[in-house]
Amino acid sequence: MPLFHLDVDGHGVCVADSAARGTSGALEAPAIVLIHGAGHDHGVWDEVAATLAAAGHRTIAPDLPGHGASEGAALADIDTQAAWLVRLLDALDCGRMCLVGHSMGSLTALAAAARAAERCAKLVLVGSVAPMPVAPFLLDAARDDPPAAWAMVNKWSFGPVEELGEARLAALQAHNLQRMQRQPGGSLAIDLGACNAWQDGLTAASRVCCPALLICGERDRMTPPETAQPLFDALRATAGGASMIRIPGAGHSMMDEAPQILSDAIRTFVAAAP
Repeated sequence: MPLFHLDVDGHGVCVADSAARGTSGALEAPAIVLIHGAGHDHGVWDEVAATLAAAGHRTIAPDLPGHGASEGAALADIDTQAAWLVRLLDALDCGRMCLVGHSMGSLTALAAAARAAERCAKLVLVGSVAPMPVAPFLLDAARDDPPAAWAMVNKWSFGPVEELGEARLAALQAHNLQRMQRQPGGSLAIDLGACNAWQDGLTAASRVCCPALLICGERDRMTPPETAQPLFDALRATAGGASMIRIPGAGHSMMDEAPQILSDAIRTFVAAAP
């Protein structure tokens, strides 16, 4: 998708936005906003974003501050990330939106959906739990020994070798390592700390007004499907309700492992009547 830069809070922000090429119908329907997770940038959504844009949706995928080509420091608090996201969408003249977030980005999406409930038409949480605790040894490694942290994240991000095969697993891990390595120093530690510290997820879920969908990887070792039940229950109790699907054989990095299945799930959910 076309990339462009704009200013938010005095810092340059890099955004992939399909509306820049005049996607048919994009400005009438709610935009689909894709929010990346810890240690990533908008590129993690490339395949999914291209599929959604080709289907006629205005699709927006920003680099969060301190990630990818966006300036400034990474934001150390989920609520701060959500407030920033709403300001970005204001700057993009994006009114109604469907928020889609992965991992840390799912918490950002959840907080933003609660903050701007009147504007959020649909909410999709990919690889999400709330709260989202992070193991102390991973927090320590992200701060003190990033290569060790990258290795741990790569080990836990994907489904098992019997599902993916050795060659594909190795290729996915190599690509993910390159993605993590290109992020500004310290961003992964800040991101993981933000996930670990945020305890307001279930409260935020109670304030969501739109339909929600949780998408879980059947073999996810970072946010196992069974641990998503409290979040699912909180969203299901709201007026918008909630549903959950599991992608067979997939781990945490569903955008890499099963982009077509994930894209189809998002597209079907967004298109469904409220």
